[in-house]
Amino acid sequence: MSAQAGASPQPGLSAESGASAQPAPDTPAGGGEGGTLRHVDSFEIQPPAPHTNGVPRSAWTRSGRRVSRWHRPYTAVLVALDFGAAALASYFAITSFAQAMAGFTKGHDDLFWFRMVAYVLLPLGWLIALWGHGAYDRRYLGIGADEFKRVVRAAITVTASVSFVAFAKKIDLSRLSVGTALIGALVFILLLRYGSRLILHLVRRRAGQAGHRMLLVGTLPETLEVYSAVTRSPAAGLVPVAIHITDGYAASRGIETPVPVHAGRDILGLVREVGADTIAVCGSASAEPGELRRLAWQLEGTGIDLVVAPQLTDIAGPRVHIRPIEGLPLLHVEEPTLSGPAWLAKNLLDRVAAAVGLVLLVPLFIIVSLGIRISDRGPVFFRQPRVGHEGRTFRVWKFRTMYTDAEERLATLRDLNESDGLLFKMKQDPRVFPFGRFLRATSLDELPQLLNVLVGEMSLVGPRPLPADDGDFLGDVRRRLLVRPGITGLWQVSGRSDLSWDEAVRLDLYYVDNWSLAYDLSILWRTVGVVLARKGAY
Repeated sequence: MSAQAGASPQPGLSAESGASAQPAPDTPAGGGEGGTLRHVDSFEIQPPAPHTNGVPRSAWTRSGRRVSRWHRPYTAVLVALDFGAAALASYFAITSFAQAMAGFTKGHDDLFWFRMVAYVLLPLGWLIALWGHGAYDRRYLGIGADEFKRVVRAAITVTASVSFVAFAKKIDLSRLSVGTALIGALVFILLLRYGSRLILHLVRRRAGQAGHRMLLVGTLPETLEVYSAVTRSPAAGLVPVAIHITDGYAASRGIETPVPVHAGRDILGLVREVGADTIAVCGSASAEPGELRRLAWQLEGTGIDLVVAPQLTDIAGPRVHIRPIEGLPLLHVEEPTLSGPAWLAKNLLDRVAAAVGLVLLVPLFIIVSLGIRISDRGPVFFRQPRVGHEGRTFRVWKFRTMYTDAEERLATLRDLNESDGLLFKMKQDPRVFPFGRFLRATSLDELPQLLNVLVGEMSLVGPRPLPADDGDFLGDVRRRLLVRPGITGLWQVSGRSDLSWDEAVRLDLYYVDNWSLAYDLSILWRTVGVVLARKGAY
């Protein structure tokens, strides 16, 4: 469905204040006779009213409540949960170590102050520390690891503060009980916040609520690229509702667009018209610092958020640093970290986890082997040449899921390939025997690749190894070979076989460019949910 609106081939953006949208450049202003043509070529600032003596009104004095209000009740729930978690941890520590705490409470006629500290003041201290470290900042709520990192930093602050007070006052407390209260509070807070996030994601996916309504500003290709990126993750809560193109309305003629397209409109008026609470300036539209700065000025006190999606895409935060030089903010992009202590830790984790996993999974391997032999006479394992780190070829281990004549039958099925990439994929592949379908759906067929991990040919996390039939990978695909292939990877937790080849390559390249040990652990955790859901496995 094409959802186009707007009225001008003229490029340009406007951020004029006002409660309603301005008419398009080629439309008479006011809509009647005697109207004048108005061309909008840039962000504009309305001149100050005469009674202000030329001084613009401060944004701090405006009644600029946030247009998006979902985070207010959500934050209130988090505050209540954090307080309850800290109080519960104190109760658990006191009841678990009653004898150790008896020495401190002995001689006190009234335990009021002790209970006040344990159940009120300490939880309040947690709230202050969490607030101070930005754990209630709406920018970090609902997505990403920043929220949890800030909770951990707050825990360190609380621990240091309690230690300092105990040392300064020479309070004789049980270290075990205090440690239990602090660690317990951290664990409870993290668990409750994670549960709250799951509920928030569920509301966003099922009801489409508790999100940010976005107006995308830029050229049509740039805005559509950002639209595709933000809509891939409904849990992020970013919902584009309209596009304002800067290269003129003619650029969108004949093009199917998922949301209405506008051109030559007043930005603030358009935001109010479509009910948006966030403006996303995309790509080249953010290249004019003066215009972007003036738009930011106009948004002060309106309750509308401004975000910038630069042309530098698929580069994660840890590699990007802003370094201001004489008032000019330079975006510095670091090289990918594919060596050093973290990379050594990844290799060590791979080998240890593979060795432990192979030992623990021996009974499962025996059961799977029997199931394969009963289903089809032939070898239990399937080995195939794949391309690995730096183009080296190795033979991957997998449980066999197809009949022994699968390779001979492949030629007759080429026309039924449902994949647009190097791999042959069919949802109902007749070469797969029934028990093999179960192994594929549960990803149990991939477990023997722990042997490849153990000998250093693969990693637990990385791009999936590609067949070595051609052995020649051109263009961007070759960059996947900078790291060892993995049993699981970013594309597997993002859709697996349901993704197009281009999207799978993009995700693999993103992983290579933004690898970190924490990212690996996150992908491993997400893999558990994807495997249990059997999403995209066939």
